[in-house]
Amino acid sequence: MKIIFLLAVAISTFACSTKKTATHCPEVIRGYASYYGKNFHGKKTASGEKYSMYRLSAAHRFLPFGTVLIVENLKNGKKVRVVVNDRGPFVKGRVLDLSYKAARKLGMLRDGVVPVKAVVVRCGR
Repeated sequence: MKIIFLLAVAISTFACSTKKTATHCPEVIRGYASYYGKNFHGKKTASGEKYSMYRLSAAHRFLPFGTVLIVENLKNGKKVRVVVNDRGPFVKGRVLDLSYKAARKLGMLRDGVVPVKAVVVRCGR
């Protein structure tokens, strides 16, 4: 019985240590952002909600779902408030994937990828 208990503890410890979720949120994130639109519209996000290209949302690799960010396009100074509801981007050097609406408000539709600074307003669940 002791062996089974120790094995269960070891497995749960290993499983928890390999998770790539944040236990806290950084204050600022810098890097490059891209956006995704029509081909993902209506599909389920990693948080379980449906992606809408017309909502102000973002994907990040590990920030908790529900985290609120103010994202600034460093090329033109435009800002937008988004909520993290998905995982990604999975392209080296990129820190955020933004919804089509967020990208439009940031004036980045033509460029596709822009340098950004994202300030964490509220850390999610």
